[in-house]
Amino acid sequence: VAEAAGTVTEAVVEGKEDEEEAEAEAELAERFLRLEQEQVALLRGLPPFGEPVSHIYNPLDYAWEPHCHFVRRYCRSPKRVLFLGMNPGPFGMAQTGVPFGEAWHVREWLGVSGGVRKPPQEHPKRPVLGLSCPRAEVS
Repeated sequence: VAEAAGTVTEAVVEGKEDEEEAEAEAELAERFLRLEQEQVALLRGLPPFGEPVSHIYNPLDYAWEPHCHFVRRYCRSPKRVLFLGMNPGPFGMAQTGVPFGEAWHVREWLGVSGGVRKPPQEHPKRPVLGLSCPRAEVS
């Protein structure tokens, strides 16, 4: 009986440790998202670009939902190196909100989902189709 009680106690302790670890991992992702929002707010304070720039896409505004899904799923533990950025072409993060992520890979390989709205000013030759974008990013 004592041995069985010890097993139950160990399972309860392990369950609590697992729960605390999951909470710590979730908090890391949330801290990351808050830092990103702070940076986006700073970017909004920049003066507007002039010619020849006519359109500026900020996927952290219109593709925030899949971006959050990605961060909460893959940025849950400390990493030795984390590369941040947006691939320079219009068919990656501009579509998905996931850094360096074209739609097919984000949707099918990473399993990220979420709604993507249209940017405030969309270039007619570079429409935002979100995770249903059929084009691949070659850059």
